[in-house]
Amino acid sequence: QVQLVESGGGLVQSGGSLRLSCAASGGLFRIYPMAWYRQAPGKERELVADINRDGNTKYADSVKDRFTISRDNGKNTVYLQMNSLKPEDTAVYYCNLRRINSSGRYIDDYWGQGTQVIVSS
Repeated sequence: QVQLVESGGGLVQSGGSLRLSCAASGGLFRIYPMAWYRQAPGKERELVADINRDGNTKYADSVKDRFTISRDNGKNTVYLQMNSLKPEDTAVYYCNLRRINSSGRYIDDYWGQGTQVIVSS
């Protein structure tokens, strides 16, 4: 059973930085795509950034050039470095691990409990 535990959220002023961490246990972390999602009050959960097993990354347009996703397979951890934060980045941030089989077919998703990020203006 995969478990994901996020940390690093908090309150920061506009223009500031935070680094989120997500530690995974219970699975073959290094072979699966990982992602960060966020959900603001009254809004749907949205994809922020993802990273595949080879380290290739994709970002939502709203965070490009400000956020960086990375992974350390030796530590079973994925990170989200968030710079130049804006009030609209305020949300609960969730770590996601997507299990896929050797053919790339979707199996299931695992989620962390979420970490709150609040950006004050």
